[in-house]
Amino acid sequence: MKKDSLIKGTLILAMAALVARMLGIFQRVPLEHMLSKEGLASFTVSNNLYLTLLIVATGGIPSAISKMVSERYALGRQQEAQRIYKAALLFGLVTGLILSTLLYVFAEQLAVSQDLPDAVFAIRAIAPTLLLFPLIAMMRGYFQGRQLMMAGGLSQIMEQIMRVVVGVGLAILVLAWGWGDQLAAAAASFGNFFGAIGAILVMVWYAVKLRRTDKLEMDNWPAESEAAKTIALQKAEASRIPFRAIYREIFSISIPIVVTAITVQLIYMVDNYLLMKLRAGVYSYNQAIEILADFGGKAQSIAGIPPILAIALSTSIIPVISSAFSVRNMSEVNRQTSLVMRIVLFTGIPAALTLAVLAYSVTGLLFTGPQGSGIVAALTAGTIFQATMMISNSVLSGLGRPRLAMYNTLIGIGLKLVASFVLAPIFGIYGLIAASTLCFIFITWFNLQSIRTYVQFNVLGRRWMPYMAAVLLSMAAGWGVDKGLRWLLEGFELPARLAYLISLIVAGVVIGGLYLGLLILLRVVTPEDVKTFPGPLRKLFAKLFRLTGRAAV
Repeated sequence: MKKDSLIKGTLILAMAALVARMLGIFQRVPLEHMLSKEGLASFTVSNNLYLTLLIVATGGIPSAISKMVSERYALGRQQEAQRIYKAALLFGLVTGLILSTLLYVFAEQLAVSQDLPDAVFAIRAIAPTLLLFPLIAMMRGYFQGRQLMMAGGLSQIMEQIMRVVVGVGLAILVLAWGWGDQLAAAAASFGNFFGAIGAILVMVWYAVKLRRTDKLEMDNWPAESEAAKTIALQKAEASRIPFRAIYREIFSISIPIVVTAITVQLIYMVDNYLLMKLRAGVYSYNQAIEILADFGGKAQSIAGIPPILAIALSTSIIPVISSAFSVRNMSEVNRQTSLVMRIVLFTGIPAALTLAVLAYSVTGLLFTGPQGSGIVAALTAGTIFQATMMISNSVLSGLGRPRLAMYNTLIGIGLKLVASFVLAPIFGIYGLIAASTLCFIFITWFNLQSIRTYVQFNVLGRRWMPYMAAVLLSMAAGWGVDKGLRWLLEGFELPARLAYLISLIVAGVVIGGLYLGLLILLRVVTPEDVKTFPGPLRKLFAKLFRLTGRAAV
């Protein structure tokens, strides 16, 4: 099986994550129409709890496995990598059993702690999913270490398709039977279990396929060859490595990664909790429930789109940097670090700001109306620094410095808590979002300072001001077009969703065209940058360069 390059692997994971996110929004849209605010709040609480526990149980270990496996293969120690894989699978099985049991037993206490006692049904409905997902995560980590991203990407798509179709279908049936909103929310949550079944079937298929490929490769070596002798010797040595030694190494790497990986989901959980606790003087109980539903059902769904590429990059960059760093190829480490930072700047930041400035029309198109669009805009804009935080965390992990990322993250989370208690009683949900954005900014800054002690990377150099001008001018134009078109279309008495769709399409074209044009005209993108782009982008920028009389390569 052919390995995926950084760009190809990232695009595979990004496309899979984008499809998964779109399917996730597709699930939220019918649920918002079907469930009351209380039912939607219960689903939000259970889903956030599920995602948080999943990251705690598996978030750092797949990344640790990916790093360990990629290093072993770079050093020619394949059999040791296989031993690590077996230990990880055993851990996934045991963890899944323990975690699902604990969640089911303590579901009532968890629901009461968030002032939503009826959410107990939705929380218990996700417990069976945790039987399978730790195992799936271990397998994804191994494939990432082998730099085979397609397995994880396709399993993610299958997971979301099954989760959405079954979850929404079960919720419709429960409501049709008259069992009420809370059981319908539980039925939607139970769809996660069927998503896990779909995902693990895909992973098993890839595992069988990869084993056959590896066996065929080994069988082609003559028994007396040096390669065959080396493999036999490695197999004997790897079999003597105790699992406890492997787990010691896994946990030494994964615990810091868990702290960094859980940051975003933990912050969302903290915001859910603090919103209900600090609402006095800002919101009534019913207002807080409605805002919680908008925050979880709308804002988090849309705000999850811009960091998709950053999530994919943060996953694919760890084995690439680990492999180069393990053989002390520092020129490759510097190049890959600069490249990954540049990709985030050119794509992630404009994506986040585009959704933020068009939040009114996006929310109105996807949901029952534009209510909550201010929350969507604020949370989405903050994902700029969420993306840079994720990438810088992964670079530090690839450099073998996950503890630095963990310490920086803990400082940022402490700042988040302090700022939340100061701002939330004054500004409500916007104070909580502002505190989260401050957290991401500080973690990013601390991480970049740490990285510079090991890597001499260069992102834009002297091109920062032209870059900011390109971003801000294109966003301002898009906001004006969207607002103007919505005002203009009111006189045509079009259906609201059609008006929002037209405004989004036109404004999106304006933003995209102006942004790309300014990148060229202001000389933000250089011919050297274009050489690192995927083929379709290279062709696009070559045409843009020719229009301005410049050569792309």
